[in-house]
Amino acid sequence: MRDLARDVRGLFRKQQTTQEASSPERIVRVGCPAHNCGGRCLLLAHIQDRPSGPVITRLSADDRPDTLTDPQLRACVRGRAYLRRQYHPDRLKYPMKRVGERGEGKFERISWDEALDTVAAEMQRVQQEYGNSALFAPVGSGSASQLNGSQTIERLLNLFGGSLDSYNGYSWDAIEAATPTVYGTMYSGNHRMDWLNAKYILMWGWNPAEMRDGTNSDFFVKLARQNGARVVCIDPRHTLSAASLADEWLPIRPGTDVAMMSAMAFVMINEKLFDAEFVERCCVGFDESQMPVGAQHAESYEDYILGYRDGTPKTPTWAESITSVPRETIIRIAREYATTKPSILYQGYGMQRRAYGEQVVRAGCVLAAITGNVGVPGGWAGGLGLQSQEDPYWNLFPVGENPCKAAISVFLWTEAVLRGREMRAEDGVTGVEQLDNNIKLVYSVASNVLVNQHANINRTARILRDESLVEFIVVQDNFLTPTGRFADILLPACTQFETWGLEDGWKYGNQVILMPKLVEPLGESKSDYRICAELAERLDLGEAYTEGRDERGWVEWVLDRYREERFAEIPSLDEFEASNVGVYTEPEAKPGIAFADFCRDPQAHPLGTPSGKIEIFSKQLYDLNQSDDIPPVPKYIQEWESPFGAEAAKYPLQAMGHHSMGRVHSTHDNVDWLREAFPQRAFINELDAQARGISDGDEVRVFNDRGATVLPCRVTNRMLPGVLNIPEGAWWTPDEDGVDRRGSINVLTSERWTPFAFGTAQHTIMVQVERVDE
Repeated sequence: MRDLARDVRGLFRKQQTTQEASSPERIVRVGCPAHNCGGRCLLLAHIQDRPSGPVITRLSADDRPDTLTDPQLRACVRGRAYLRRQYHPDRLKYPMKRVGERGEGKFERISWDEALDTVAAEMQRVQQEYGNSALFAPVGSGSASQLNGSQTIERLLNLFGGSLDSYNGYSWDAIEAATPTVYGTMYSGNHRMDWLNAKYILMWGWNPAEMRDGTNSDFFVKLARQNGARVVCIDPRHTLSAASLADEWLPIRPGTDVAMMSAMAFVMINEKLFDAEFVERCCVGFDESQMPVGAQHAESYEDYILGYRDGTPKTPTWAESITSVPRETIIRIAREYATTKPSILYQGYGMQRRAYGEQVVRAGCVLAAITGNVGVPGGWAGGLGLQSQEDPYWNLFPVGENPCKAAISVFLWTEAVLRGREMRAEDGVTGVEQLDNNIKLVYSVASNVLVNQHANINRTARILRDESLVEFIVVQDNFLTPTGRFADILLPACTQFETWGLEDGWKYGNQVILMPKLVEPLGESKSDYRICAELAERLDLGEAYTEGRDERGWVEWVLDRYREERFAEIPSLDEFEASNVGVYTEPEAKPGIAFADFCRDPQAHPLGTPSGKIEIFSKQLYDLNQSDDIPPVPKYIQEWESPFGAEAAKYPLQAMGHHSMGRVHSTHDNVDWLREAFPQRAFINELDAQARGISDGDEVRVFNDRGATVLPCRVTNRMLPGVLNIPEGAWWTPDEDGVDRRGSINVLTSERWTPFAFGTAQHTIMVQVERVDE
């Protein structure tokens, strides 16, 4: 193992001996390690077999024939640079225990026996003292290849008697909750090949060129544009997608998208551009004639848009003062979208990670419905847009049923630490009337949400430092992340190249990609599955956990499930491995169209909504009898931190944190090639910079009442004035004064959640920025 470590260090420094360079090379096709980038790609791993063991020397991209029905799954720069992560000198190699204060990051090496014995004892202690609902495993997307990832600890905890369950994630909270209130399902998307039938595409806050949203989504938009579609990008920043895919970029003030959508609806109603026949046949709640039983006198969508109840017509002039989009532009976009058929309004996910994020989802769906762009080739119903007819399985590794019925929104885990016993339905608790425990033990696998990716890092760190709150923390990862620094026991997980796995097409695609074991785990690291299996042995659950299978055996089991449930012709594992094709694909001959049957005959094919129709007015939301925060028709609601609020006097800039091409959330932040190509900077408009005496390249301090971060800036006209952008995911690195020095935006974000989904609203931030003088 020491020889392998020496090889690893040499490879990382680009040093090879003549003998190594002349070693024969073999190529294995393998899935790009699954870190929830939004895609699933194929890599060609070039491997040399050396005396110390096989070493990956190079990674290249998919070389299969490229066709429209089965396009290549080409890896981006993150996948191509993966060896800089695989052979990084800071990889965790041994189990460790904390020796300093929690959060200091001081550890000493221990044996696997000591580590797992300690973890098992703490799990049993907390179970006996508090009960299983005091155990918690946060969501983790740092690995998702069936046998590596957070599902491995989920299976173990369920066998152990359960743990506090959770729903939502940090990505789709509001859109997952809101889409079914309109359509009764989250499967609202046509297949991507159908995008080529579109004549007009609104990329609204959507940036597939950087965040992917399915491998090749940007490629299909490019093909649609080549096929004659006009593409308009609406976004506060001039993204890579705006630059490479769009005919026009419209900057909009963050958090005001519903105002523009409402003004577009005003134009359509006033000029009679909406599809009246479709609305009457397929929708409820558009006007007073369509109100559901029990809400006949409630405010309809038309009432809201025309201002019949609140006295404020949602005109383009009204929206201009809110959105910063000129009145004439709003009118033009409304006319173009309503009259250029068929059209796509594709909503990105960033704008639903905001205060009242549910509203923008429902507003976009309603625009699609009233223009008749639902259920037709080249159209798009909006919402989450999972692929109709088929399902990405994500994870088939069986986790079993959780005996604990209580669940929280995962974003509220810090609330469950502080006041779990007080939390009820009004706090998003499901399954029980009230929680019976605070969280006392956290087991984090492939996750950085305990610290880095959660909101208000300084608050979170204070909570975790208090050992009277969370009494024991286990972190299982490849590196000592900001979350890992708070571990009591730190366990080294191997990478996905060092174990067996499978991955499928994420949100889109009809592929299963094999991830064979390529090299041995570094140091004493083990797969997430193997760690949990050895822990299960100490809890007398070993046989129940493994069912006699190792990692390869479970991959074979998962392939059998794919064969039974979706891909009848998928090869056996032996055949798959021997072929070295790397990916099984069922080419798409005819793209599926979401809601086509319903739109053809709503009576024969009703939706899963209470009315069976598209619910512009949601009786479900109306019956909640909530405050104005959860209206039954989509409305623009001023955010709780806003340039129009009192806080703007102190913190006048809106901040946002987009998904950078150089990272997948926080994964890859320590990869030198990617940090060089995509340096962490605060992007600020030149007008805002001039007003503060800031020049391009200056170090700046971005701050609010929650915290501060210092990083270089990029002065650019590719940001809307009044908006600052700090790419999310940079590792929190506080100095002795607690000021972050790496550009971690979550020192600025708020832990406040959205009202209906109980989801993250981390993009709603107001800040100030100043130059740092030496």
